[in-house]
Amino acid sequence: METGDRENEIKEFVRKRYGELAVKSTGAGRSSCCSPQYPGPKGVGYPDTDLQALPAEAVSAGAGCGNPTAIAEIQEGDRVLDLGSGGGIDVFLAAEKVGASGHVIGVDMTPEMVELARSNAGKLAAANVEFRLGEIENLPVESGTIDVILSNCVINLSPEKEKVFAEAFRVLKPGGKIIISDVVSRQELPPQVRDSLAEWARCAGGVIPEDRYLNLMERAGFSPIEVLSRTPFEGLWSALIRATKPAGQDLAPTLSKENSCCSCG
Repeated sequence: METGDRENEIKEFVRKRYGELAVKSTGAGRSSCCSPQYPGPKGVGYPDTDLQALPAEAVSAGAGCGNPTAIAEIQEGDRVLDLGSGGGIDVFLAAEKVGASGHVIGVDMTPEMVELARSNAGKLAAANVEFRLGEIENLPVESGTIDVILSNCVINLSPEKEKVFAEAFRVLKPGGKIIISDVVSRQELPPQVRDSLAEWARCAGGVIPEDRYLNLMERAGFSPIEVLSRTPFEGLWSALIRATKPAGQDLAPTLSKENSCCSCG
């Protein structure tokens, strides 16, 4: 199978699974795509007080592996972007911090999730948020317009991580920050895991070693890059990462052909 065909196959499978999660979250039950052992938002760092203020459907659709919003140092008036916004948990928490003068954008590739998030925004009468349908490898966001990017257990799902980081760098303002909670590994995963679509959907098949993950961020132009914490997660670990787009730098470094990484998915 050609590389492009494989990437599309992965995206479509993940899109379908998370569409199913969006639909299930509107019912009484809850079923996470990320892992059958997923502890829910409370279990990965969200205080009860934060969750109780949100629609139950937003909480039910949560499939993160941390709480990046808690340490993002979001300021009033900031423009914030959430990559893979799901039912909207991180968007709504960020909206509280940016206030009426700020704005929060959630981007998700799953139509059912975008529809659910918009419904949740209506229930909260959240006027400073919006949800856009799109892929994190090709963000529907103007360059240099975002102060803070959040991402919660989403980048591991992408078979084109290099593009994700390049796009994140593009849309950030110089001096802007990205805060990521994501699953990484100590070493390369075995082929039977990487080749399984089901493992991709449960946040395992697309996991790459932490050092390669950080290298991709560095190659996109981010500096400094800090790993703030590591938490065991399903035999791997959830890393909380903070990185900055250097002030005065608008464009990502141009990779030479011989230095480009064609297999970093």
